[in-house]
Amino acid sequence: MPEGILSVRDPSPEALSVMRLDALVGSKGFYGPHNEWARPHAHAKPRPRVYFLQGTLLPLCVFLVSFLHVALGSDVIRIGGLFDSTDDRQEEALRYAVDAINSDRQLLAHARLSAQIENIPNSDSFRGSRKVCALLKSGVAAILGPQSGQTSAHVQSICDALEIPHIENRWDFRLTRDAYSVNLYPHPSSLANAYMDVLRTLGWKKFCIIYENNNGLIRVQELLKDQSFEITLRQLPYSDDYRPMLKETKKAGVTHIVLDVQRINIFTVLKQAQQIGMMTSYHNYFITSLDLHTVELEDFRHGGTNITALRIVDPENPLVQRVIKDWLFGQLRYGRNAEEPTSTTAPPIQGSNMTFLKTEVALMYDAVQLFAKALDDLDRSRHIDVTPLDCDGDTTWVHGNSLINYMKWVQVNGLTGLIKFDTEGFRRDVALEIIELTKDGLARVGKWEPSSGANYTRTYKEVQQGIVESLQNKTLIVTSLLAAPYNMLRETSEQMTGNDRYEGFCVDLIHEISEILGFNYTVKIADDGQHGKYDEKRERWNGMIGELLDQRADLAIGDLTITYEREQVVDFTMPWMNLGITILYRKPTKKPPNLFSFLSPLSLDVWLYMATAYLAVSLLLFVLARLSPYEWIASFPCREEEDRSLENQFTLFNSLWFTMGSLLQQGTDQQPKAVSTRIVAGMWWFFTLIMISSYTANLAAFLTVERMESPIESAEDLAKQTKIKYGSMAGGSTYTFFSTSKVPTYQRMFSFMESQTPSVYAKTNDEGVKRVQKSDGLYAYMMESSSIEYITERYCDLTQVGGPLDSKSYGIALPPGSPYRTLLNSAVLRLQEMGRLHALKRKWWMEKRGGGTCKDDESKSSSKANELGLSNVGGVFVVLLAGMGLASVVAVCEFVWKSRKLATEVHDLPPRNSPSKYIPPEEIPASSLTTVRSSQSLDRASRGSAPTEISEAATGHEIPAERSSLQSPDLPFQLISTV
Repeated sequence: MPEGILSVRDPSPEALSVMRLDALVGSKGFYGPHNEWARPHAHAKPRPRVYFLQGTLLPLCVFLVSFLHVALGSDVIRIGGLFDSTDDRQEEALRYAVDAINSDRQLLAHARLSAQIENIPNSDSFRGSRKVCALLKSGVAAILGPQSGQTSAHVQSICDALEIPHIENRWDFRLTRDAYSVNLYPHPSSLANAYMDVLRTLGWKKFCIIYENNNGLIRVQELLKDQSFEITLRQLPYSDDYRPMLKETKKAGVTHIVLDVQRINIFTVLKQAQQIGMMTSYHNYFITSLDLHTVELEDFRHGGTNITALRIVDPENPLVQRVIKDWLFGQLRYGRNAEEPTSTTAPPIQGSNMTFLKTEVALMYDAVQLFAKALDDLDRSRHIDVTPLDCDGDTTWVHGNSLINYMKWVQVNGLTGLIKFDTEGFRRDVALEIIELTKDGLARVGKWEPSSGANYTRTYKEVQQGIVESLQNKTLIVTSLLAAPYNMLRETSEQMTGNDRYEGFCVDLIHEISEILGFNYTVKIADDGQHGKYDEKRERWNGMIGELLDQRADLAIGDLTITYEREQVVDFTMPWMNLGITILYRKPTKKPPNLFSFLSPLSLDVWLYMATAYLAVSLLLFVLARLSPYEWIASFPCREEEDRSLENQFTLFNSLWFTMGSLLQQGTDQQPKAVSTRIVAGMWWFFTLIMISSYTANLAAFLTVERMESPIESAEDLAKQTKIKYGSMAGGSTYTFFSTSKVPTYQRMFSFMESQTPSVYAKTNDEGVKRVQKSDGLYAYMMESSSIEYITERYCDLTQVGGPLDSKSYGIALPPGSPYRTLLNSAVLRLQEMGRLHALKRKWWMEKRGGGTCKDDESKSSSKANELGLSNVGGVFVVLLAGMGLASVVAVCEFVWKSRKLATEVHDLPPRNSPSKYIPPEEIPASSLTTVRSSQSLDRASRGSAPTEISEAATGHEIPAERSSLQSPDLPFQLISTV
């Protein structure tokens, strides 16, 4: 204790009398350099006194005497504080907390606190140890601080040896603590769990952690252990220029960043990130520091950047507001510089404003409150004496163990919430507030608790409403490509500028969306004219996707297909059009009519089966007619029984003629009489009814419908041949589909396309369409079905071949992490429900720019019935002429053959000297005809025909035995020969 100062911890009667006398004469006690109540020593040099005893001040003097009497009857308990030169705010917090406790007579009613503060260099363990020993010699009940980890470890070991409670308010990564130490700062494991819960609630899956030192890795180690996160690490350089590292981060396409730096460097890092374009509405930052509310964020409030953090001090807490108000009043009373807060609920962001307490400052205040509460509870059970201790001695403080146990047991509501500890001395059940930066400053949006995790207090509607407000009157850059009918240059003779230069489906679509959401837009064409493909050599994306990743555009719209690779790097809205890959090919030419087209209704197999059935039925009819006795009938039923002869009408030729007549729906002279032959005939008639009806019905279609001849009908047909080349747009979604497909047919097609020289790929769809038109059927182009629909509506010589090879969709692409995705989804869904998407498609596919031309031609041609020309039915005439010619040839052949046969037979007869004489048959004796009749009857029976009677009298000659078998068809020739 400094010379000349007398402590009043145990005031003697002499001291009490002196102090009462000093009070009466106007000499007041004062706080010494260590904030203990003191007065001038009796042997010290007396201080000048001024006497103001007057009648009006007498009551005040009496009050002061009584107050000092109570105060002098109280014990003074010292607490030591170790601070470095940068901990001025913590030192003020300690002094203010001590004053607040001393003024509160409900707490420590029989004792007063006195703060003894020592300043030590940062990370100077030796000096820190000496300062601690000096404090212990003066008699302190607890040690608070320091902030340095190395020095704190030495202080903690000394306090543990002498059983003095050691209270810390700093971040400490150690998992175990000494028995006489407590730490009010949340443990790193609790903070890591809070970080993880908040990031999961925000939906982060892929992000980058930017840290400053190894302590930062310890803070985020729980995040690194979680396999569900895809994390990259980047450490800040030791220099003050962080731009090169931030540029590399931006080049890698990082939009979600976990920033772990000291509080004093937060503004610098964010400012340099803003300078290189990493503080846009597409970037999201999560700052691990609990002191973001003390950082100047004015430059970032209106940029739309999503900045999230946690804090342990709630400025809206009534206790915090009351303490800050009293604190500021005390600062003004002592003449220190302090700024009065303009608002307790929404104060301005000012670093010197005490409304925004640093976490360590608030914890220092709470530490004193915790110590006073524990000391008060302990003092109720026993009298506490604080004894000086020597670091080199073996004496310990007898009350230290009890006091540290009370500190771990009691619960205090402080500036940082409810304070309670576990048995290890770590703070537990810490509640943290989730804050986000808005245009009005930092706002509380949720709360994190160990039991329930992260809970956001704002509703989904409030979040979307905030995004809508940020989008109002904002101008978005929309990148696109010139591709009909999605985006085209306007056809006009006037000079157009800006968005008026373009028209098309996508231009109208983005205009409709902008009217719903209330933003402005500027359409630009992609610099390289590509949709977007990853370049492995340059390790970056080109086209519209690359512009989104480089943040040169806010939206990408056009015939941009949603693919897995693109979805990994950018965000897509819900599809505004569904489609698939199909084949564009030359329209098939009309097949020339076949001369024998009447044979087309039935296949060759059916014709062969019908011919076989015809022959089989004819033979069966012939056999059954021979076997059945009911098919044999008498030639002359009027004759006597012995003169009758039997014949069968179903000879082989007659059977063939009967079945042919039935097949052609015609009748014959032969009719079956037996049951068996009638069954066969009935089944054959049923068979011919069905076949002829089917043939007639199908013949009408084949004769009236024009047949188109196309060499390919599907992708399989393309894969099976090599004559017709086929390809797609290089680097497009169709190319990606074939290159990544696992279907053998598509793999074979991709190998074929890759092996072709010259290349079968086109740079644009227009180039592919022109190549199909000029190739004369030797090239097919694969593209999206919607584009093919547009082309076939205008180019009548082209058509779509086959069905879709896959299913895909067009969507609006946004930079990763864009806050506008949900709003755009809602707008697209609203347009779909209103029917606007269908109306726009009909407008640009069927009406504008020559739409519907080919459809009109098809409708006109389909309204007229096709006339049958000679080329359609010429085969029937050919068959008719062939039949007529064949019949004539057969007739001539029959006549010649018979003539030659009869001539030969007549030549073999004996010569006749007498002329022939006609004798009527009734005059010929019956005996003369016996030989001839019997011979002819046998011969006719064998041929199935009736016998013919010829007598010698009819010819005037005796009929030789060898001529007795002449048949009736030969008679005309015999007569001619005889005459």
